[in-house]
Amino acid sequence: MQLKYLRTLLEGQEHIQRIAGLAWSPNQQKLAIATADRHILLYDDAGERRDKFSTKPANAANGKNSYVIRGLAFSPDSTKLAVGQSDSIVYVYKLGETWNDKKVICNKFPQASAVTTLIWLGTGAIIAGLEDGKVRALHCKSNKSQSLYGGDSICISLAANTKGNGFLSGHNDGTIIRFYLTDEATEPLGRVVQHSVPPFALAWPQGGFCAAGCDQRIVFYDSVGRQLRCFDYSRSEGEREFTVAACSPNGQAVAFGSYDRIRIFAWSPRQSAWSESASKEISCLYTLSALLWRRDGARLALGSVSGAVLLYESVLKRTIWQDKFELIFVAPSQLLVRSLTEPTQQLTIESQLGLEIDDVRIMGRDNFLVGRTEESLILCDLTRNLSSEVPWTASGRHERFYFENPLVCLIFNVGELSLVEYGVNHILGSVRTEFVNPHVISVRLNERGNARENKKLAFLLDAKTICVVDLLSQMISGQINHETKIDWLELSETAHKLLFRDKKLRLVLVDNYSGKKQTLLSNISFVQWVPQSDVVVAQSNTNLAIWYNIDLPEHVTMQTVRGEAIEVLREHGRTVVRSQDGPSEHSYQLDEGLVEFGTAVNDNDFGRAVHFLETLGDKPAAKAMWHNLAIIALEEGNLRVAQRCYAALSNVSKAFYLAEMIREADDYEQLTGTPGINCAEVRAKLALLGADLRAAERIYLEQGQLEAALSMYQQLRMWDEAVALAERRGYVGLPALKQQQMDFLMETEQPEKAAQLLEESGELQQAMLLYLKAKKPARAARLALKTPTLLQQEQLMLQVTEGLVQCELYELAGELAQRLERAEAALTLYRKGGAFARALELARVLAPQQVTELEEQWGDWLVQRKQLDASINHYIEAGATHKALEAAVGAKQWRKAVQIAKVLDEPELIQRYAVDLARHLAFAGDLEGAEDLLVRAQLYKEAIELLNRHGKWERAYVIGEKYLKAEQLRELFLQLASQLESQAKYRDAEKVLLAVNEPDLAIAMYKRRELYDSMIRLVERYHKELLDSTHLHLARQLESRGKLKNAELHFIAAGDWKSAVHMYCSSSRWEDGYRVAQQQGTEGASQQVAYMWAKSMPLESAVRLLSKLGLLDTALGFACDAGQFDYALELCRFAGKSTDEVYLKLAMSLEDEGKFEQAEAEFLKAHKPKEAILMYQHAGDWTAALQIAEQHLPEAITELLLAQAQAALEMRNFEDYEALMLRAQHPELIIEHYKQANLLDDALRIAEQHYPAGLNDLRRLQAQEQRSQPTATQDSRAYLQRAAEFAKREEFRKAAECLMQIDATNAEDAATLERALLRAAEIINQFLEGKDAQDLATILGPRLLAIKQIAAAAQLYLAADLPKQAVDVFIQAEQWSKARRLAKEIDLELLAYVEQQQKSRLQSEGNVEQLADIDIISALDLLAEQGQWQRCLDKAQQLNPSVLQKYVAAYAAQLIRSGDCSNALNLYLNYAAPAIEEHFNIYTRIALDCLALREHQTEGGVLWQRLRDFLQHLLQALQASKHAQSKFATQVEQFLLIAHYYATRAACRQLPALHPVALRLSLALLRHTDLLPVDKGFYEAGMDLREAGREPEAFVMLNHYLDVCEAIEEGSGALVDHSDLASTDFPSSVPLPEDIHLKNEPNLHEEVREWILAVSMDQQLDQLLPNDDRGLYECSLGPNDKACLLSGYPVRGRQPVSFQCSTNLVNRDVWSKFSVAVKMSPNSQVTDLIGFVEKWQGVANYVMH
Repeated sequence: MQLKYLRTLLEGQEHIQRIAGLAWSPNQQKLAIATADRHILLYDDAGERRDKFSTKPANAANGKNSYVIRGLAFSPDSTKLAVGQSDSIVYVYKLGETWNDKKVICNKFPQASAVTTLIWLGTGAIIAGLEDGKVRALHCKSNKSQSLYGGDSICISLAANTKGNGFLSGHNDGTIIRFYLTDEATEPLGRVVQHSVPPFALAWPQGGFCAAGCDQRIVFYDSVGRQLRCFDYSRSEGEREFTVAACSPNGQAVAFGSYDRIRIFAWSPRQSAWSESASKEISCLYTLSALLWRRDGARLALGSVSGAVLLYESVLKRTIWQDKFELIFVAPSQLLVRSLTEPTQQLTIESQLGLEIDDVRIMGRDNFLVGRTEESLILCDLTRNLSSEVPWTASGRHERFYFENPLVCLIFNVGELSLVEYGVNHILGSVRTEFVNPHVISVRLNERGNARENKKLAFLLDAKTICVVDLLSQMISGQINHETKIDWLELSETAHKLLFRDKKLRLVLVDNYSGKKQTLLSNISFVQWVPQSDVVVAQSNTNLAIWYNIDLPEHVTMQTVRGEAIEVLREHGRTVVRSQDGPSEHSYQLDEGLVEFGTAVNDNDFGRAVHFLETLGDKPAAKAMWHNLAIIALEEGNLRVAQRCYAALSNVSKAFYLAEMIREADDYEQLTGTPGINCAEVRAKLALLGADLRAAERIYLEQGQLEAALSMYQQLRMWDEAVALAERRGYVGLPALKQQQMDFLMETEQPEKAAQLLEESGELQQAMLLYLKAKKPARAARLALKTPTLLQQEQLMLQVTEGLVQCELYELAGELAQRLERAEAALTLYRKGGAFARALELARVLAPQQVTELEEQWGDWLVQRKQLDASINHYIEAGATHKALEAAVGAKQWRKAVQIAKVLDEPELIQRYAVDLARHLAFAGDLEGAEDLLVRAQLYKEAIELLNRHGKWERAYVIGEKYLKAEQLRELFLQLASQLESQAKYRDAEKVLLAVNEPDLAIAMYKRRELYDSMIRLVERYHKELLDSTHLHLARQLESRGKLKNAELHFIAAGDWKSAVHMYCSSSRWEDGYRVAQQQGTEGASQQVAYMWAKSMPLESAVRLLSKLGLLDTALGFACDAGQFDYALELCRFAGKSTDEVYLKLAMSLEDEGKFEQAEAEFLKAHKPKEAILMYQHAGDWTAALQIAEQHLPEAITELLLAQAQAALEMRNFEDYEALMLRAQHPELIIEHYKQANLLDDALRIAEQHYPAGLNDLRRLQAQEQRSQPTATQDSRAYLQRAAEFAKREEFRKAAECLMQIDATNAEDAATLERALLRAAEIINQFLEGKDAQDLATILGPRLLAIKQIAAAAQLYLAADLPKQAVDVFIQAEQWSKARRLAKEIDLELLAYVEQQQKSRLQSEGNVEQLADIDIISALDLLAEQGQWQRCLDKAQQLNPSVLQKYVAAYAAQLIRSGDCSNALNLYLNYAAPAIEEHFNIYTRIALDCLALREHQTEGGVLWQRLRDFLQHLLQALQASKHAQSKFATQVEQFLLIAHYYATRAACRQLPALHPVALRLSLALLRHTDLLPVDKGFYEAGMDLREAGREPEAFVMLNHYLDVCEAIEEGSGALVDHSDLASTDFPSSVPLPEDIHLKNEPNLHEEVREWILAVSMDQQLDQLLPNDDRGLYECSLGPNDKACLLSGYPVRGRQPVSFQCSTNLVNRDVWSKFSVAVKMSPNSQVTDLIGFVEKWQGVANYVMH
């Protein structure tokens, strides 16, 4: 919380001037201040002083200075002010309505002792604390006071709770007492806690209370006095005792005052704890004596002992809402809303639950506010100052609020609509609905001044159902169903009527009491209830319809209207309908009298209503209004108004009847003095008038008038009710009454009714006669059937039977005949009367042979009466199946018809109904049933057409393949596809074509229709290798048609983004080209496109474009690089950029072309004379360079001369060198150079002529060297001098030879030797040629190499015309780039020589990376030699497939040699297996090695799965190549089948249900032992047989395994006996492996041997293979047999499973097992296996039954 200083109301004094009290009025308009001089100052809410008055002593004789003010408090209504004084009195002043009104004392409350403290509670009582410890309540209305309780010591403080119904008192001994003035106390009364010090500062916030005093500690207690938290400031510097405390109005903040400081403590709802939120130190304020919050919590006033009064603003935060409202948070749970347009308007919003308000929004045209807390929702009507807080759980804040209704807010959240009435703190009601448009929700809350509570809601349950809810009882009062969707509804103001409009623009009226629904009008575009009435206005086309009396909707007033009605206004005694016709508006006034009538009736103002109707005369609407008024008057008991209404309606009878009632009522009123409507006779007659006989009876009986009630029923001829009432009441005249009833019935010729009465009284004979007389034989028969004695009267029964037959009551006659034991007649009568159920029951006893005939007759009888569905079962019972089928079809009982049809075996009988049955089965979703029915009816073509219509192309194809010819089937499906294509059902046509395995036709269709996305999808699926080319073809085709955007997509999909860019650039769509280059290409590509784009535009536009793209500098670079300098200069000029850079690049370009003079001019334009000088300097044109320096850059002359001198020195032109250095005025550099070259004589010469200052140093140096140099040094010097002399004499060969005489033995140091050799090389380079140069170069070159002078040695050889030796110099120094550059300049053959030398060197060093830059193949070979195969393959993959496959083959061969066939297989899986003949042996070896592995070595068969996939891909590659018909392709097919068998067997071993299939595969693999290791095959088969318990067969297999092992060990296949396998198709001549299969597991081999020996001793074991009905072993294939693709066994049995893309088959039982396994274990390897088979062979034609 923040405390912001606002203003000072009273300045502090330099002496004690204690502020005795502060008081804010509850309406926040006044602030009262009690000063030390006993005056009251009144301030307004802005802090301006508006009034002042003085107080008076209790006893005027004691003088004005005899007391001080101790307390000050405002009344709850802000009109009175209580002042407590030390002279034992409390005055209450009435302040008046204006500031200047005289202040009058209205109450005096003398006390027994001095008043110490004072508060005024919200409940109305003033609480005063006294010096004697008592606490008293003072009541202004009675002007009396009472003692509430007394303490042991002086009362020093009082604190009220936030509700104003209780308070705390603090006493000097530390006692704190709690007291409530109402019965709402929820906490115990009396002493709560004993505080440690006198609690001068006491406050009662929410959840507890707090106290502080002279110990400088603030303690917070809970409601029962337990300490919650203590804030100890005793150690805080400058802190003194706490003297005063004040609680904020909402109880969530407490202020404590001490010396020069105020501390604010706030309650945190989130942490549920108190914490210090603000502390304000105010210097020179001294001790606080008064502290008070304003009612809204936004102001805090404080007064001190110095007389100062300060005003602070206390806010947590403030925000501005859309520049319209200011939101001021004064507490977490309270805020103020102030309008910025009208600052005087302020609303306080507070959470009643004390929860923190964390979100505030102003909505609904700024008239409503929505606030949120964690557990509630706060809604405020800002215009009416009404606030509601309702519980609300967190819902993600997705609610929607609707404020269209001024009385209630609609809240919609996740399908629930909640209503909150403003000013009510609970949810009015909640309903579930998805329709929250305000037009389909209507709420009425106590409108039109209705005295009774009337709150109704109408809303849509669904689009066609309206629900009306009583919000008071939360019950549904009505539900209206409609046949059309509803788009508008509204209740009348009294909620008696409901109007709604549907989507067909029909207006419907509903009476909510009776539920009656009536359509009023059609084509309704506008409808509205007239405000404050039950009048309805609606517009239909150009007519305005007005219902002045909605109770009689047939009476409607029509008038023409222009435009569209927009609203109905009722104000100033006029009701007007406004319409909008284009820009103009029109008004149509309604008959206010008619409107007023409805209002008067609703308000029960009958006199006004009658007066109005009398003025209408004979108008058509008047009759309806009189009728309506009569009904309402009767409901209200106003008989005279009702009589007047019926008289006006010419209803004489009702008017006369009401006149009698009025007379009786008047008589009763005169007699009793009570209203006549209370008369029982009147009330009874009123009930009779309303046809409520029960109410009339009740009224008579309540008055004890039984005779009157009976008379009423007799007059109304209601004898039954009269007799019943007499019986209930025990009427003594009951027999006479019954006789009167009988006489009445006979007189009025009602024999039937009389017979009933006689029957009830037990006079059966007379009742029978009367029944026959009344021609009611049925009643007579029933009476006879109930009375056995009557059955014995044969003549009477004959009369009854004849009467029944005449009335065609055959069933009842039959029942009577049966009771009379005339069975044959009863059966005949039952048949004639159609009572077949009773006839059957009788026939089962008397004539069982007639039962089936009766069933069929019953069925025929039902069919005649169109009861077809009921006849079906009877036909079935009668065995008339054909009739049953016909009846089922006729009754549209399709399922029964299908069941019946399944029973029929004659196709010709089914065919008649099969098509209809199939159609309806398909409609019901039973497509399989429809298919089966048509197939059984041999309507194959119809079955195919049905399946095709429902998109079951694959199933239709299976049926067609089974029952139709191939050509007929293909033609049928192609024709269907063509039809679908013509109907634009391309996806269906695609499915049809794919079903007949014609993807190319589907692709062609999409191409014809230009549906390229679908075309690409199919190409990707069926011709993936053609995908890129297809994309490119489509892209170019689209480009030619101008569909560039589509073409772009295909170019990019093909990876050819450059073509897309070129396409856009060619079409001048530069922006798209730039976009593609930016998204797909490199940064440089997009920049290049942008440059070309700019080139195509005018210069000004180009500059703007390049600047926008930030590529202006880049474009300048492109232009300069392209030599388009003029364009670059133009760009610079338009862009306002400097052209120096362009001129510089132009100059450099001219320099490269050797155009130095032109380059010089451009350099100067670029303001780069330095570069021009450098150009001439590099070209050796020192004169031109010096000329530019002199003209444009004088400061560079010296530097230029020094550079020219250095060049002369390098050329050994010492004369020019000396001249240039002297010209540059640097003789000291000449001397220094000569000193370094040990040319001291030349140095002395220069010093003597030009630098005398250096003479002495040179001479001293010369003398020192002469003294210290040994002989060797003198020799080297001598050689140098001699060489110099030879050079001067131009004997250059001798000079060079002389210098070459210097070596390590005679050189002064290494530097001397180096200078000598370099000088010799310079002499040879410059002055020798031919043989002299070559001879000396041959000797000097190696010596230069030895001292690392590579460049000098190469230059030497070049000067001597020895280029190869020059290249060798760089090669020996491994400076390959220089060697290559030199060789390229001299001779291309030398370049090859350099590259060969470098490759040899890198190979010997093993430097792969550098070798790859030169010769990638050599680098790959080197990696392969080093065994770095992965690096080798990665680099090869970057080249081309042929190189990659070369090294893949080499690596695979190495892996195979090392016995690692698994990695060799993975290698080809990763890098693909090409159909290259050189690789065939490797493929064969991989397959054989993998197939020879034990199962545990294959990771549970995973290796065989990979081998299978590898072989399948290889086979596809072979079939697409020239090797499709080769022997190797056939061998790969065999390998693929074997690998598939192995993978299948491994998958089957995982599931126990498939173990028999795994055994079959082990046996089937034996027919491939010509490729597999033969011992492995027989070992695995034998072990599997042994495990399956088939020991005889296991013996044969394992015995053969041992024979093969012996042959392998002996090395001869002749030892193998094949006679036991004669009935198999196992190959007899097979290659023997080099080693036995179990060579690494000898224990398993020995186990087999021991088992064979043990079994061979068992004579009971048949040691032969069993044969089947073919005379072959079960797994063997006969001449015409095909192997099952999943088990390897012969395909036998009915309807094997076939495949769409091959002729292979699978036994149906095997496929079923695998299908079940896939469903039961979807994560097993079986699922992958089935997927592979269907991918390999095509989709299986299998349906699980």
